[in-house]
Amino acid sequence: MNLFRLLQERFAEGRPVTVGLIGAGKFGSMFLAQARTTAGLCVTAIADADPDRARAALAATGWPEETCRSPSPAAASEQGTVHLTDDAFELISADGVEVVIDATGNPPAGLAHARTAIASGKHIVMANVEADVLAGPLLATEARKAGLVYSMAYGDQPALICEMVDWAQAAGLGVVAAGKGTKYLPSFHDSTPETVWDGYGISPEQAAEGGMNPQMFNSFLDGTKSAIEMAAVSNATGLTPAPGGLGFPPAGTDQLAEVLRPLAEGGTLHHKGQVEVVSSLHRNGEPVERDLRWGVYVVFEAPSDYTARCFAEYGLITDRSGRYSATYKPYHLIGLEVGVSVLSAALRGEPTGTPTGFNGDAVAVAKRHLIAGENLDGEGGFTVRGRLMPAGDSLAKGALPIGLAHDVPLVNDVSKGQVITWADVKVDETSDAVKVRRDMEALFGALS
Repeated sequence: MNLFRLLQERFAEGRPVTVGLIGAGKFGSMFLAQARTTAGLCVTAIADADPDRARAALAATGWPEETCRSPSPAAASEQGTVHLTDDAFELISADGVEVVIDATGNPPAGLAHARTAIASGKHIVMANVEADVLAGPLLATEARKAGLVYSMAYGDQPALICEMVDWAQAAGLGVVAAGKGTKYLPSFHDSTPETVWDGYGISPEQAAEGGMNPQMFNSFLDGTKSAIEMAAVSNATGLTPAPGGLGFPPAGTDQLAEVLRPLAEGGTLHHKGQVEVVSSLHRNGEPVERDLRWGVYVVFEAPSDYTARCFAEYGLITDRSGRYSATYKPYHLIGLEVGVSVLSAALRGEPTGTPTGFNGDAVAVAKRHLIAGENLDGEGGFTVRGRLMPAGDSLAKGALPIGLAHDVPLVNDVSKGQVITWADVKVDETSDAVKVRRDMEALFGALS
């Protein structure tokens, strides 16, 4: 609360909050749409491999044509214009940028951008959950040591889930489960970019007209994105995955408290304090009533008979015992909301969710029988999908993180459904992304 008041005070002082955006795709465009109408929030620079895409994003979101004329971010803050560049590191190191948003979706690039931002004394909002799960706990530790904010992106589901968990814990309620909804059937794990549109119920032609990237959308359908996002929530909240990963139980909003309680009490959870994703489809393909496909939730427990009685008195929907209840947010607005993270970092020095440990990991699993010599093609592709694992299990197995399963050759055959390990692939150990991940594993493995 009070972010807007703090922003107004900064604006009145002639010191707008200055932002550099890396990545002018859908997420970045949604942020630009709202930044344009937020007085005191000043986008001074946009970096994209294709500056014309950044120009198109500005035009599509209502920015005046003369916006794209600034020679530098520092000049932009004075002129009310935006500096465009294809060099993200120029943007990060420039004067006139207080907060950096990474909206690239590229894990190695996100790690490099975050580390450069921290070295340059800039707050970083990581709208790149793939990078966050790959090494976010290490980056957050480095940012805190530098007196800077490393933050999840508000509007993305993980940050919204973290907010709900924080609310429940601050109110003295025991958190039983937290997560999000999605459209899920077990058969979706085998989905590829060639079959993805069947799962969404649209034609390839309709997808092409909408500019929808089949591999990116497939990462949502095949369970990879759910694994990545729940690993991020686990690392930021301390809630932990079940040993077998996500179960995707079907549950509507009125059933959350009944379904998401421990197995011993008739529910589906392995343990209390678990991250989980609920499905908007029953296993027979029929839709769940009052589904939570686009939303987030937290299930909480009354710590006393008195609190349970209050649940009943104030009309909460509970499980049959009356002790478990839930609250939820039915939608998330993605990039439209990320300004909240920017302002929280700049005005309060607080993240809207940040990793505090290494509790969950998203690892690569073979979608089909893979042969030595084949190249892995990463999230949403033909060869692998992401699976959520407890971080300790991932480290013990030597599992390959899904964020590093891009254009990597196999040296061993891997059976369908098997977790791919570091030993199964030929990894470039000189890669900066691999080094950062190895550093994180070394640090947090020692702490566990």
